[in-house]
Amino acid sequence: MHACWKSGAAALACALFASASLAQASGCPDKNLLYWLAFPPGGETDLAARHQQVVLKKRCPAIDTIVQYKPGAGGGLLWGQMNQMPGDGLNIVGINLPHIVFQPLEGQVQYKTEDITPVFWFHYTPDILVVPEQSPIKTFADFVQAAKVDPGKLSLGGSGLNSANHAAHERMNAAFGVKTTYIPYKGTGDMSVALLGAQIGGAMTYTAWTINNKGKVRGLAVAMEQRHPLLPDVPTFRELGVDWVDGAYRGIGVPRSTPPEARKRLAELWAAINQDPEMKELAARNGLELVQVGSEQMPSFMQDKTRLYTESALRLGLGRK
Repeated sequence: MHACWKSGAAALACALFASASLAQASGCPDKNLLYWLAFPPGGETDLAARHQQVVLKKRCPAIDTIVQYKPGAGGGLLWGQMNQMPGDGLNIVGINLPHIVFQPLEGQVQYKTEDITPVFWFHYTPDILVVPEQSPIKTFADFVQAAKVDPGKLSLGGSGLNSANHAAHERMNAAFGVKTTYIPYKGTGDMSVALLGAQIGGAMTYTAWTINNKGKVRGLAVAMEQRHPLLPDVPTFRELGVDWVDGAYRGIGVPRSTPPEARKRLAELWAAINQDPEMKELAARNGLELVQVGSEQMPSFMQDKTRLYTESALRLGLGRK
């Protein structure tokens, strides 16, 4: 007789063993995950992590994904400390591009780009320029006119110094010959409070945040190849005469001491999460463009992005002393 063809406690033990084996086969961790985020609650990083938390619980019901926040220095505080965490495959860290390339160039953070160990890049959010709904600025032409009438007076919020938002702000000023003032916040959540409270004139942010705040803000221009289907009234920068398609990538990384096999398992798990129908639906609803950059693509992807963003940072003046 098979060992599991029994009743009572033995049958229960067999069922638990089978369940654990299934979880292991599906790539689920055997203990809870600690998911560290470098920005406060309320921004796109938090939104993405909460989506993943839901899908992970469905896929790996035996474990929990515990989200932890450690904001500061535009993400640099956590990224500078991530290699001090246990490399057990259970500590994962939310990471962002171009932040992890721009910040070390500035020299004010305690890490270098090569200190970060990316495991999987899961989505991309395009840049978008927005103003509060009650703003007298109704169009991008209005924005340019207001910026030129009183150079430097118009303030635009964004998430962090030397971040994707900061780079986009500088790029826009240069491309359209205007001067606006960039106001960095710890994260998109903090920026939201300032913008919705009319403490700043506008923001350089992302499509996901804009979609989630429809009716409160007005998009003026978006850095996409075509207009976003959920923001059909917002023209692209290409329509306005500038070839600009860019934004921020979000992914997960691990402490450097994490073994290669654990990194691979996490990459495969995150790839499966991205393919989940619920994740696809959540992403589409919130303006998150899913991407699949795992173990095989990672070296060339990071090489290309590091080169691109280093050139961009030098061109925009980020990091100059």
